[in-house]
Amino acid sequence: MLKKDVFFVKELDCQDEIALLKKVLESKKGILNLSFDVISAKMIVEYERNKISPAQIIQYVKGVGLHARLGTKKPDLEKISAWSKSGRMIMVILSGIFIVAGFLTDHFLVKETIREFHQRHYVKIFPYIPFLCYGISMLTGLWFVVPKAFHSIKRVRGDMNLLMFIAVLGALFIGQWFEAASVAFLFSLALVLEHRTIQKARGAIAKLLNLGVKNARVLTGDQEKIVEVDNLKLGDKILIKPGEKIPIDSIITEGDTVVNQAPITGESMPVEKTVGDEIYAGTVNLQKALVCEVSKLSQETLLAKMIYLVEEAHMKKASSEKWIEKFAGIYTPVMILVALTIALVPPLFFHEHWLVWIYRALVVLVIACPCALVISTPVTIVSALTASARNGVLIKGGTYLEIAAKLEAIAFDKTGTLTKGEPTLAQLISTSDLKEDDLLLIAASLEQNSSHPLASAIVSRAKERQISLTKADSFVEHYGKGAEGKINNVKYYIGSHKFLHERKLESLTVHKEAERLEKQGFSIVALTDETKVLALFALADTPRDHIQPVLRKLKRRGIDKLIMLTGDNTTSAETIANNLGIDEFFSELLPEAKVHTIEKLQETYSYVAMVGDGINDAPALATASLGIAMGTIGSDIARETADIALMTDDLSKLPWLIYHARKALKVIKQNVAFSLVVKVIFLTLALFGLSSLWMAIAADTGAALLVVFNALRLLNKNGKV
Repeated sequence: MLKKDVFFVKELDCQDEIALLKKVLESKKGILNLSFDVISAKMIVEYERNKISPAQIIQYVKGVGLHARLGTKKPDLEKISAWSKSGRMIMVILSGIFIVAGFLTDHFLVKETIREFHQRHYVKIFPYIPFLCYGISMLTGLWFVVPKAFHSIKRVRGDMNLLMFIAVLGALFIGQWFEAASVAFLFSLALVLEHRTIQKARGAIAKLLNLGVKNARVLTGDQEKIVEVDNLKLGDKILIKPGEKIPIDSIITEGDTVVNQAPITGESMPVEKTVGDEIYAGTVNLQKALVCEVSKLSQETLLAKMIYLVEEAHMKKASSEKWIEKFAGIYTPVMILVALTIALVPPLFFHEHWLVWIYRALVVLVIACPCALVISTPVTIVSALTASARNGVLIKGGTYLEIAAKLEAIAFDKTGTLTKGEPTLAQLISTSDLKEDDLLLIAASLEQNSSHPLASAIVSRAKERQISLTKADSFVEHYGKGAEGKINNVKYYIGSHKFLHERKLESLTVHKEAERLEKQGFSIVALTDETKVLALFALADTPRDHIQPVLRKLKRRGIDKLIMLTGDNTTSAETIANNLGIDEFFSELLPEAKVHTIEKLQETYSYVAMVGDGINDAPALATASLGIAMGTIGSDIARETADIALMTDDLSKLPWLIYHARKALKVIKQNVAFSLVVKVIFLTLALFGLSSLWMAIAADTGAALLVVFNALRLLNKNGKV
């Protein structure tokens, strides 16, 4: 009997654990398929129940030093692996403290003590203090590395942990305690940075899980009862009050209102809802109380699908191996084999002197020490990330920096990204003898009582003109349509084109004008008195300032395709796309459709970025090769899910980011190539006995320093190399 279970693995933080679990479990009888989600720390196992049990799987995991538990309930993603996170940080700090202590005592304290107290017997203990400090530094630095290195040896698969372990042992073997401690400290620091990235991503998922409402008001007859959303059944009647989040996907059975659907659909304007319309979990009821009928279970809602899409996208990313790990898998056994060959073959087969060739083998081991190789990439990345942060671009890891250098297409969310995300009054068309300021006075005096975004835009324009508003007498709001009231004892009406049509005051000329404006993507608000139309207000979400030059620069940077994704209607989307020079647009998209669109683009382009600001963009941001979020105006979910955040919401940073990322990638290639060339040269010298241990150490340390200095050039804020 086939079964599929989820196991949460406490220490599942990176690709090394995945490789280890695959090696152990894939060979076990009854296990058919394994998949992993590093972000949620889970392992999904498909197995034959009659051949292996969950308890046995947990034991196999425990056998490699990891801890798993079976369960469908998600753990607290923000607290998972708490010891792993805090423990690693403690060990790195200790390693750093003791390497500094060892260096100081070795170069200052010991010499001064010997000089001043050389006649005293107890001075003999001081020369051992540096070695003790270096030893503690190595022990704490390699605390999480050594167990993995031994597992790497057991499964005959070289990885970075084994590489670091050998590097430290090699340095110790020739008496270079400071170098050994340095390698241990630097590698442990790199691991901490990697784990912090994982924790951030977990926090994003946790916030997404908290987006929904835990409880709902269920109506049973005249009674109102609070019930957990997870316990709601299809057909249950629920009450949703004004200002509340909608707890679950449902159909309105009583009432009408306006709903802010931006968190889910990304629509720039609140949407009018009435009996028979569907509303989504996580959206907000803005105006009137509703009675609704539950149409989907909690695990089937649009919000639940969003959470799944984000997790699925992160899961795909976690399955890819970093190139350095692949390289290490080859480099480590090759270098060990080369050193052993140099140490054994000449004495055994050519009767050469053992000490001479063992010495040369040690030189090879020192040259093989991957200090420059290991440092070259992280130092370059840290420098590039620091320069990016200074420029208001927060990049969450080196992988994303490299992807930014390879982008071929960029998809933009419309509302709040390409546009300002709020309506403004674009045109005021008078159909009467009244002056523009008089029309604004009447309209704004009526609209000042409304919280609708279109009303706010009209009021804002009146305030910009410094028009003093008056109180509207006998004010009545027609929910979802408009309002009426008396200004100076004259009755006026203001509302949507639909409201105007219902009142039958629309002439053929006014109707054609309204239709023309709507086809251009404007939202129409009409002002009338009792007998005629006085004015049409055309409102629209306008493009962000200076967005067109940014898009042109992206084209010059070699971005082949600029795409716009939006939940707005096709007419509005087409107008914005044409005005901005967007290559292609997709409209009326729900979050799931945005994901499918990104996936389709990835079939054509190798690397596709998604730029967005809303919660509804989170799945698409996670699915894209690179997710870029607006940092200030964007939602917490968008910022945490994305790989890069523009902290000043300045889209002009996008062309700079691409240039900067390409420059960083170039420096990485320079550093890696230089490190390898140095190693090849000194390996050749070592084979012919032309290189000594001190020369090998100097070459290795010198190469490390040079790649660091080369990488530090990226700290130049203006981006010029």
